[in-house]
Amino acid sequence: MTRREAAATLHRSLSRFVAHDEAERTLFVVASKARQHGALGSADLAGALRGCRGRGDRWPCVLEIHAASVMRGLGGDRLIGNLLIDLYAKNGLLRWARRVFEDLSARDHVSWVAMLSGYAQNGLGIEAVGLFRQMHRSAVVPTPYVLSSVLSACTKGQLFAQGRLVHAQVYKQGFCSETFVGNALIALYLRYGSFKLADRVFSDMPFCDRVTFNTLISGHAQCEHGERALEIFDEMQLSGLRPDCVTVASLLAACANVGDLQKGKQLHAYLLKAGMSLDYITEGSLLDLYVKCGDIETAHEIFNSGDRTNVVLWNLMLVAYGQISDLAKSFEIFCQMQAAGIRPNQFTYPCILRTCTCSGHIELGEQIHSLSIKTGFESDMYVSGVLIDMYSKYGWLDKARRVLEMLGKKDVVSWTSMIAGYVQHDLCEEALATFKEMQDCGIWPDNIGLASAASACAGIKAMRQGLQIHARVYVSGYSADVSIWNTLVNLYARCGRSEEAFSLFRAIEHKDEITWNGLISGFGQSGLYEEALKVFKQMGQTGARYNVFTFVSSISASANMADIKQGKQLHCRAIKTGHTSETEVSNALISLYGKCGSIEDAKMEFSEMSERNEVSWNTIITSCSQHGRGLEALDLFGQMKKEGLKPNDVTFIGVLAACSHVGLVEEGLSHFKSMSNEYGVTPIPDHYACVVDILGRAGQLDRARKFVEEMPIATDAMVWRTLLSACKVHKNIEIGELAAKHLLELEPHDSASYVLLSNAYAVTGKWSNRDHVRKLMRDRGVKKEPGRSWIEVKSAVHAFFAGDRLHPLADQIYRFLADLNDRIAKIGYKQDNYHLFHEKEQERRDPTSFVHSEKLAVAFGLMSLPPCMPLRVIKNLRVCNDCHNWMKFTSDVTGREIVLRDVYRFHHFTNGSCSCGDFW
Repeated sequence: MTRREAAATLHRSLSRFVAHDEAERTLFVVASKARQHGALGSADLAGALRGCRGRGDRWPCVLEIHAASVMRGLGGDRLIGNLLIDLYAKNGLLRWARRVFEDLSARDHVSWVAMLSGYAQNGLGIEAVGLFRQMHRSAVVPTPYVLSSVLSACTKGQLFAQGRLVHAQVYKQGFCSETFVGNALIALYLRYGSFKLADRVFSDMPFCDRVTFNTLISGHAQCEHGERALEIFDEMQLSGLRPDCVTVASLLAACANVGDLQKGKQLHAYLLKAGMSLDYITEGSLLDLYVKCGDIETAHEIFNSGDRTNVVLWNLMLVAYGQISDLAKSFEIFCQMQAAGIRPNQFTYPCILRTCTCSGHIELGEQIHSLSIKTGFESDMYVSGVLIDMYSKYGWLDKARRVLEMLGKKDVVSWTSMIAGYVQHDLCEEALATFKEMQDCGIWPDNIGLASAASACAGIKAMRQGLQIHARVYVSGYSADVSIWNTLVNLYARCGRSEEAFSLFRAIEHKDEITWNGLISGFGQSGLYEEALKVFKQMGQTGARYNVFTFVSSISASANMADIKQGKQLHCRAIKTGHTSETEVSNALISLYGKCGSIEDAKMEFSEMSERNEVSWNTIITSCSQHGRGLEALDLFGQMKKEGLKPNDVTFIGVLAACSHVGLVEEGLSHFKSMSNEYGVTPIPDHYACVVDILGRAGQLDRARKFVEEMPIATDAMVWRTLLSACKVHKNIEIGELAAKHLLELEPHDSASYVLLSNAYAVTGKWSNRDHVRKLMRDRGVKKEPGRSWIEVKSAVHAFFAGDRLHPLADQIYRFLADLNDRIAKIGYKQDNYHLFHEKEQERRDPTSFVHSEKLAVAFGLMSLPPCMPLRVIKNLRVCNDCHNWMKFTSDVTGREIVLRDVYRFHHFTNGSCSCGDFW
């Protein structure tokens, strides 16, 4: 191939990298102009190349000169080659720069620096390090410029290990005193996050220039080390160097990060006094300072006087009004921006979308989403991440998922937003499936993704997957991340692994409120209520500050233990710390008093609330319903609607239960129909069970059976159990057998189903059928749960079984009980336990075996507690007719209030009557 042919071939190859019209024009003129260049030497061609630097419109000339140099046999000329390497590298044509580099007949330090700088500028750190190694093997001694270029490449490519090796070369070659090498090292370590090493390099430098200080200040400011950035600025001033616009912009960012508005204003004044021209970076930094420090008025003044064509300033104003949740003003700015013809960028839409999210205007967010599609930003990962977050937070998970699926290239933020959305709405299995899908796509989870996945494991108590995520935390290098440790502590606590939870908890050096709350709530959610309250006590002893979540978790633990004494202590502590004004704490207190049988305290707490939400109303409605105050519950439901609050599925469970407990059949059915017709609430199995209970308690069993048969959803065990229980009360064995058949198919190992059917046969005198059910239980290995009751006396909880004689005071209790039975018999009490046993069984059984556990608990309470205190008894089963009757007579004879909490509801016995009105 002739030189002319080689030049033409080279030209055709290079033309692919420039605009088509330029390439076409160049190919037409190269042949004619090559002859004119024939008499030119390397110096002339090099001079022509220097004239092309920084001129994008001179690309045809560069190609002509390159072609001419090949035609003249100067393809390996070092002078021309170095310039071509520099030009090609700076314009991203690294392959052609490397080809020129390889074709050089001899390379000097300029050649190596030009090629290394090209790699560094284009972020090709691995290639730069490889070339540096080639240089080292070629026995070329690196210059400070070479080392500086390699360090810059390592910084941009995040090759920190290789950067440390290059640092060793700097020491070996004795270039530590070179300022620009030191600057490159500082940039490397700041990017790596090793601020100590960066500061050490800085302190060892004999001379620092403005770049040194600007690099340090900018690095610390970007990592929100605002105070350190300001300290370095003070050192800069002491060194006699005057700050430039870059310095001031970085310092303004530092002031914004630490909220130092006063220092920021001083810098603003310095800018004006020094007469520095405000470029778009400085304007943006000033605006960012006033926005982050909450001075929106000054921010708006700067915006109005600034460059209104700068999209960054518009974005900052959107952030400003979003920060104070002023959606109207934020949207106004957005509309002005469009009217001014400013094209939004990938940061504009997230600014306005976040404001829509914070203010709850999801519909407007949808419109912004549509606009982002029209302007081509829907596929942008940053915009999509914010859209996924917005839809997820408001439960629009299908839309969030569609946004994720539409993304061609998904990043870790997009995946993590989706996972967090699932976790937020308790869709933990979907969250873990998405987490696995992310990993299958080769995306390595970040700290937020790992924390969300650990939360999902905690939500469904998936300990095995949780252990895997715990291992991944260590592998990923997040073992020092407190947020992940907090989540792991909660995971182990919720899974009942108290030792591991405490071990992780103790290993956290700097514990915050989230750490303590994670342990307390975790133990509470796993049923380890005493452990939760012990942690609360330890938290107070260490001086850690309680917050809303601390009290909510601790009060809930007391409520689940029905420990009213501990609950009242927590209530007092909440009053002292001023947390009773928080709606969530008041809601927890209402639940506490409701679950502990003190409905009056619950109502008082509700009445004293300054703000109430749906949870407040649901809790008090449910509490009144459980305490037999159905009419009060329905009245509260009416008040809730008047205040404009929309009832949800939880509300209707309380309302339907209230109708059931007071026998309001038609009203209950009316409320059930209104759920979907008026409020758009789709009934769940719990609601259907409530309706069956309403009809069953009222004795309308045929109607209840028809309702069950016409249910549009699959009938679950709870519905059949409710129907069977009603059949036992009303002695309807035909429907009872039907309900039992379905119930035993669904739950063949649940003892309650067998007991209900056995008792139904017993009350109707079908003893052989009863015996058959009991034999079936024995054959299937099903054991009946024994009746058990608890009462607290002098801070100790005492438990009793039916016919129990294990208590230390058993003899005294039975003597007291016998005397009490004599007293109530005189006013009309007759024992009614024998209906479950035929006559021969009654003769064979020990009479004390008929003494149910709640009677023993009440007798012990009457013996031990002062007359002014009500007796609070908890039973694990439904109270029977006889015990219910016995309690009424006992309250009348003794003049004491007895509060019995069975598995279904509360019974308040006073003066011979019960709050349920004998309808339970």
